[in-house]
Amino acid sequence: MNMNRVVKRLFMEIKQYKKSSIITILCTLGAVFFEILVPYVISMIIDKGVMQSSLSNIIKYGCIMIVFACAALACGIGSGFFGAEASCGFAANLRQAMYLNIQRFSFGNIDKYSASGLITRLTTDVTNVQNSYLMILRLLLRTPAMIFFAMVMTVIISPSLSLIFFAGILVLGVILLILMKTAMKSFTAVFDKYDDLNESVQENVRNIRVVKAFVQEKQEKNKFNKAAVTLYELFVKAEKGIVIVSPLLYFMIYGCILLLSWFGAKMIVAGSLTTGQLTSLFSYTMNIMISLMILSFTAVMVIISEASAVRIVEVLEEKSDIVSHEEPVKTIKNGSIEFKNVYFSYSKESSEPVLEDINISIASGQTIGLFGGTGSSKSSLISLISRLYDVTSGEVLVGGVNVKDYDLEVLRNGVSVVLQKNELFSGTILENLRWGNKEADLKECKRACRTACADEFIENLPDGYNSYVERGGANFSGGQKQRLCIARALLKKPAVIILDDSTSAVDTATDKKIREAFRHEMPEVTKIIISQRISSIKDADSIIVMEDGKVNAIGTHDELLQGNAIYSGVFAVQNEGGGDFDRMED
Repeated sequence: MNMNRVVKRLFMEIKQYKKSSIITILCTLGAVFFEILVPYVISMIIDKGVMQSSLSNIIKYGCIMIVFACAALACGIGSGFFGAEASCGFAANLRQAMYLNIQRFSFGNIDKYSASGLITRLTTDVTNVQNSYLMILRLLLRTPAMIFFAMVMTVIISPSLSLIFFAGILVLGVILLILMKTAMKSFTAVFDKYDDLNESVQENVRNIRVVKAFVQEKQEKNKFNKAAVTLYELFVKAEKGIVIVSPLLYFMIYGCILLLSWFGAKMIVAGSLTTGQLTSLFSYTMNIMISLMILSFTAVMVIISEASAVRIVEVLEEKSDIVSHEEPVKTIKNGSIEFKNVYFSYSKESSEPVLEDINISIASGQTIGLFGGTGSSKSSLISLISRLYDVTSGEVLVGGVNVKDYDLEVLRNGVSVVLQKNELFSGTILENLRWGNKEADLKECKRACRTACADEFIENLPDGYNSYVERGGANFSGGQKQRLCIARALLKKPAVIILDDSTSAVDTATDKKIREAFRHEMPEVTKIIISQRISSIKDADSIIVMEDGKVNAIGTHDELLQGNAIYSGVFAVQNEGGGDFDRMED
């Protein structure tokens, strides 16, 4: 990615902190200006005060030096204060812009970036860019300015001795340029490995119960250690190319001091240089060389943040591959659904479609069962209805209108999906329910919970609907979480509701109650139930059997028992022995 484009995009996020950034720059330059004058005033104190035994000149130039030093201090404090405000605000804007753009991502965009990768970009990468921006405002401007003004002063004091500094700066400049180019590749690889490390930690913490249940702590430790060691090795490799900078800088500093001492002493003897001037030249030598040292350190940080900046801009410029139509349809007429010659692949480069030649017609208000083995693409099929993904070819219609023609918000409010993985958020039960409809009152929430059979356990809680939900719903069972998620989906008052294996953790009796409540409470809503349990879909108006991404058969329960080997075979297994959990209820 072109770095000019990256910098331009990042600077767009400075926004309200431009004023703080400009003040930081002015304060930094002011501090440099006054600091540069201090050695010159010291030389005047030596030459016109000490050497001439003039107390008045010592006091006069001493007061001037104190004024300059205080002014430099004030500018330094201002630079630090406004620089911190600008860099922290810039980082906050970056995180907010990235987070808002991530919210617009389709599932396809999210698949492109891993969750751990996005977290690294929002945290580590933004922090690197924040530190780099602060250094640019304060150090990267300060050091060239200090070097420039110090060089001007050395030329004014002694043009011949200033050649020593010019030679040192030229050598170091070439070395720094070479190091910046070689180190960039190494640090880019480092931040890619950060994603792997974060993914390992995230996966372990999220699934810690499974890890402990299967006594896999040792394996997880080895997995983490492998990622950590790889990251360590890459960091060492990257740093090896940079550590040479400090020894070179010290060599140049002491080399310049030795040369300055040698030639300066000769010039004093010859009368072409005063003691005060030589003293100020030593000060400017330190100013120049320390500035070069700081510049090299800042350059390293900029190199590191360059890779981070590219990764941030990738997220900022990522465009959702699913957007609303330019003139979108704002209402869903009914819950009818139709698949016409639908083919779908998660990747455009994939030669094998996940769904192939799908032709299905569902009338509004029907209850449809979707059945098939693991990997038969049931979840992929229903994800096309609410445009979580777009079809590769063909079309999906809801209410007689192509889903691509709808406003996305209207479509997803009209097609309510309860996914396989039930997620609850920290807050009260009522707050979680109102994700479905933020305007829903308590009466509506209770009605939705009755339909989802969630009222049974909520009313037994000490705080009822105000009971606290821990992050991820950790203080509720799997079945309770599923029922709360169903109630949340019902509050959207959808034209279509899809349950993607969303009652798998619910006992058979409660599952039956939920289906009966659906039939009586929402006769006009189209209901699609995905389940591995035939007992959950046997009463559906029609059942679709999926196999390897294709429709294997469509029919009622009785028709499929008679004419479909897959369906009848699973039915026989689930009813074998008569006491199975999924035994059919006659």
